[in-house]
Amino acid sequence: MLKSSFWFMGLWGIGMMLHAQTPAKRPLRPADIYRLPVVSDPQVSPDGKWVSYTITTIDSLKDSRNADIWMVSTDGSQDIQLTSSPDGESRARWSPDGKWISFLSARGGDASRGGEIKGAQVWLMDRRGGEGKRLTEIKGGVSDYAWSPDSRRLLLTLTDPDAEDTGKIKTTKPYVIDRYQYKEDVSGYRYKNQHTHLYLFDLGSHKLDTLTRGMYDESAAVWSPDGTQIAFVSNRTADPDQNENTDIWVISAQPGSTMSARPGGGMRQLTTWKGSDNSPRWSPDGRQIAYTRSLSDEDYHMYDEPVLCVVAAAGGEPRLLSRVLDRPVFNPRWAPDGKTIWALVEDDMQETVGIFPVSGDKPEFLAPGDGAVYSALENSGNTRVVLYSDPQRPAELYAFNRKEERRFIASTARLLTHHSDSFLAPLKLADVKVFQSASADGTKVSGYYYRPDAPADRKLPLILYIHGGPVSQDALNFDLTRQMLAAGGYVVAAVNYRGSNGRGLEYSKTISADWGNKEVMDLHGAVDWLVKQGIVDSSHMGVAGWSYGGILTDYLIASDTRFKAASSGAGTGFTLSLYGVDQYVNQYMNEIGPPWKAIDKYLKIGYPLLKADKIKTPTLFMSGEKDFNVPTAGSEQMYQALRTLGVPTELIVYPGQFHGITIPSYQRDRLERYLAWFGKYLR
Repeated sequence: MLKSSFWFMGLWGIGMMLHAQTPAKRPLRPADIYRLPVVSDPQVSPDGKWVSYTITTIDSLKDSRNADIWMVSTDGSQDIQLTSSPDGESRARWSPDGKWISFLSARGGDASRGGEIKGAQVWLMDRRGGEGKRLTEIKGGVSDYAWSPDSRRLLLTLTDPDAEDTGKIKTTKPYVIDRYQYKEDVSGYRYKNQHTHLYLFDLGSHKLDTLTRGMYDESAAVWSPDGTQIAFVSNRTADPDQNENTDIWVISAQPGSTMSARPGGGMRQLTTWKGSDNSPRWSPDGRQIAYTRSLSDEDYHMYDEPVLCVVAAAGGEPRLLSRVLDRPVFNPRWAPDGKTIWALVEDDMQETVGIFPVSGDKPEFLAPGDGAVYSALENSGNTRVVLYSDPQRPAELYAFNRKEERRFIASTARLLTHHSDSFLAPLKLADVKVFQSASADGTKVSGYYYRPDAPADRKLPLILYIHGGPVSQDALNFDLTRQMLAAGGYVVAAVNYRGSNGRGLEYSKTISADWGNKEVMDLHGAVDWLVKQGIVDSSHMGVAGWSYGGILTDYLIASDTRFKAASSGAGTGFTLSLYGVDQYVNQYMNEIGPPWKAIDKYLKIGYPLLKADKIKTPTLFMSGEKDFNVPTAGSEQMYQALRTLGVPTELIVYPGQFHGITIPSYQRDRLERYLAWFGKYLR
């Protein structure tokens, strides 16, 4: 008996020691952003046995990101890092003969090749191993590229070099502007006469031949399977700045077919839709081209959804394969047998893959469960590869067999990459639950909320975090910002208000020229549901968002005092003041009208500033200094109004940043400010 007691105590002691050595899971902290790797841009090798992809990580000391190229076998047995340069690499592509992996990089100069070449260049690496070698030396760098089917040429997309960039120190000349669309976020003032064109590069001779030229831009260029033709996208209307028309064009893949001075010289126009045609993809036999086009043929189509189409490569009337679906379709890819087309589909918090028969038969869909598919690839055999994320895991690569495709979920597929494992290991993430609420007018609205680890019967403070767009949606993927806020002890709600996509065109466009009305109704309805269910404490609620999410934050605090704290990022409360100041002149002119004809509409949707004396919510305003999307003036005006009225407020401007905050330390700072601001007023 005594012996067995010692035996039991020994086991108990060992168990306690093991328990003590296993660290408890902890909540997310803002500094964790430095540990999160991002998987992107998967590409299947020609033999179907490997997938190349990009891993982006953060160097906290340099306060910057770096991207490297990796490849993983489709059976998941090998995962190999191919590049490790501090300059970063992107756009990895397999040569069709399988001998090379190419990529873009702005690596430093190579003395053996004439010194430093500025801008991203194409590099080659033997797929069996070895160092990368710079292939191109293009002034200004390479924007995009594609291999010819015979692996002997590259199709380069290049932007005209800046004629004024001589490298010498000089006083910058005045900006002489005469364009209608004269400014754009990141690009800045559009005063330089620069355009983007197509070129052919011979790998043997290194000869560069011009394929297109002129006062237009070309993009999304792809080779035909036999290498004789190239399809691309271009807006060749009289003034491309004043509309969003784009068409698919086809040109012979020969230097002698260079566009001449006469209209249409050396090219033919394949589509004539007055809206936008994009993403051309040749069928394996070269007889057809799949692409997406806008549903609307109007000059401006903010509230729209891409439709999957197929047209004969020789021309003719297109067939609309996804029209009856009434959901946005993106990034089409032909199956190797040419009988079906894979495309990404957005559907009410889901981001999945539709498999569309070219015959026009009913499409089928992958079933990703509570997750989102970002990219879908197919090899020449039976393996499918997807880039997939869910609320508990950042995006990783998964593989599954063709016979499993109709029931794909992460739990049954093979996880090929494990880059987020170390990030997730110490963390206790919030659970995510889907809900549906009813608005005051009876509209059903979908949403979900994050709940941190807390007793089920405890009401928690709420942060309503609103997505931007407005034509986008909150899908069931990994969301670092919302998980971070939940880690602060808050229920965090995501709501796909009217204006969001994924619920059909009518649901999206119902807010046209009527901003701050139905969306506000939907958001309040979702909050009411959360309160009624006993999930949140109605006396401790906050609201936040960025871009249109920031704009809606301004609308909410101006229409109700129920929120005790708010954070409006890259928003505005007086749209009229941004006419001609931001990049949305086409939207204003086509959706609302010019101010001199539609002043009543502008004043109606500008009520946050005009009714600022009704606002009682302490509000934190944030913006990027160089934002031309929703300029800082929008945040400055609301800040000034609240400061004048004595409402607690702060204005944070991130130096040198555009609409999206990209510097890691600024991203961390934003998260810390969220937690501090809401902690001050909601805890």
